[in-house]
Amino acid sequence: MRRRTFLTAALAGALATGCSTSGPTRSLTIAAGEAGGFYLAFGRLLADQINATQPWLQCTAVETTASLANIDLLRTGKADLALVLADTARAAGSGQAPFTSAVDLRALGRVYENYLQLVVRNDSPLSTVSDLDGRTVSLGAAGSGASLTGDRIIAAAGITPRVQHLPLADAVSALAAGTIDALLWSGGVPTPALAKLDSSVGIRLLPLDGVLPALRSRHGMLYEQLPVPSGGYRFVHQVPTIGVANLLVGLPTLPDDVAAAVVRVLVERADQLVPGEALGTQFLDIRTLIGTADLPLHPGAAEAYRQLHG
Repeated sequence: MRRRTFLTAALAGALATGCSTSGPTRSLTIAAGEAGGFYLAFGRLLADQINATQPWLQCTAVETTASLANIDLLRTGKADLALVLADTARAAGSGQAPFTSAVDLRALGRVYENYLQLVVRNDSPLSTVSDLDGRTVSLGAAGSGASLTGDRIIAAAGITPRVQHLPLADAVSALAAGTIDALLWSGGVPTPALAKLDSSVGIRLLPLDGVLPALRSRHGMLYEQLPVPSGGYRFVHQVPTIGVANLLVGLPTLPDDVAAAVVRVLVERADQLVPGEALGTQFLDIRTLIGTADLPLHPGAAEAYRQLHG
């Protein structure tokens, strides 16, 4: 995790905005992700650092089924911030399926890179995405960003598996028991729940580079090829997969001072926001935090970044 020398105490003072320190005066809810995954671990670290450094905010990260559900929580007023895959955010912003109308989102930052992990048991005969044709696969929990991306991967591969949408814990149990043939997960490496499965039965990841051209042709350049780092799982060594950025987003109605305060934490407490087990997933560097693809920055976040970096 590289940390930039320009994120220094001199810059840290640039965003001092005179916020009240008399005690928590505003609650802030982050819609995060599933237990055992990177979203929730990151969300809890972010909430802890917001609470430690912004005493006028009282922040909580809540467990969810991730991207799609998180956007629903935002637009119904049950969350203030959400962790969302970039492809889900684009679909929401344009009203593409599974959304029936556009959702106006604003980004606070690109916070880390997700690795799409198509997991099989190490003793499985499957070796390619095409081998999943007619097989049973869990494409993420209902309401997860992986469910949207998984549908796109299956379409790009031109196959017809038997699709289930299981929460991560249930999918891991089903794969261990052999009642499904594969599961798709989007998150950091290693994902704790998958690492636990790896230690008991052993897992492999199927390469996804073969479907990347079709994904890009159909859905744009949000997807990039990434090698899954060696050392995350016992039998996985530089497997080519697909990366999708994870964004921290809110609605335009989020107050500017709140957005700026969260940006301050992302920048100044970057080294405190990386779950200990993560390998090579973090984007908490001021130059990549603002790389939110075509999702516009929240005005409060944009002003904060301008003050930090000019």
